[in-house]
Amino acid sequence: MSPKARENKMTLLERHDTNAIARLHLNDPGKLNALSDEMLAALQAQFNALKQDRDIRAVVISGEGKAFCAGHDLKQMQQGRQAPDGGKAYFKDLFERCGRMMMTIRELPQPVIAMPHGIATAAGCQLVASCDMAVAAEGTRFGVNGVNIGLFCSTPMVALSRNVHAKQAFEMLTTGEFIDAARAREIGLVNRVAPADQLEAETLKLAETVASKLSAAVKVGKQAFYDQIGLPLDQAYAYTGAVMVENMLWRDTDEGIAAFIEKRPPDWQQ
Repeated sequence: MSPKARENKMTLLERHDTNAIARLHLNDPGKLNALSDEMLAALQAQFNALKQDRDIRAVVISGEGKAFCAGHDLKQMQQGRQAPDGGKAYFKDLFERCGRMMMTIRELPQPVIAMPHGIATAAGCQLVASCDMAVAAEGTRFGVNGVNIGLFCSTPMVALSRNVHAKQAFEMLTTGEFIDAARAREIGLVNRVAPADQLEAETLKLAETVASKLSAAVKVGKQAFYDQIGLPLDQAYAYTGAVMVENMLWRDTDEGIAAFIEKRPPDWQQ
């Protein structure tokens, strides 16, 4: 079989479900798992399916090969430029599709954990920042490096600036320099850093902890978490107070409190 034929048979995005955890594995190592049109479509399709999947309680995103994700497929973008309008319609559609995919991560009822290694650059860094949590391998480099080729990372900036302090984000965006995993943890881009040979175990440990909680509570909590961030303080308290009132009225919450008081495992039904 020729290399091209083997490539065509390769599954661009692999999914494996184990113990209520869905693992999405970017599998285009020859392109450093770039967010090509095909990869964006594959991710969007999986996220759409996960929205409706009540059996899955956590999602982990990883990458094959030497990089987690190198951002958009620049060769594909250059091909789009060949259109009569210079690529304007293609680029508009591309960034809308990418933005929609990133936003869908926030809309999922399940927490999503990125597992970056190697490099996560431009839209690849955006993917990490769009996830709810991230566990990085030691030595991973993160960057929003578009400025180095004359393309400011404006869409990756949206997710990045909602993860890290404004001055840190602006420095990364305007210098195009990489930061390492330790620095990424310091500024809040990732939660944990693990040795490369322990990355999978550390990430799954976090995913399993999340998956062990009452899924309905995590779902309502994830939505409330993001909804309240942009609200004034008084509105945030009013909104989250109402969420907690509804949460307190659930049968499973009553059972969880009773089990804690009685020092026994809860008998949750959801």
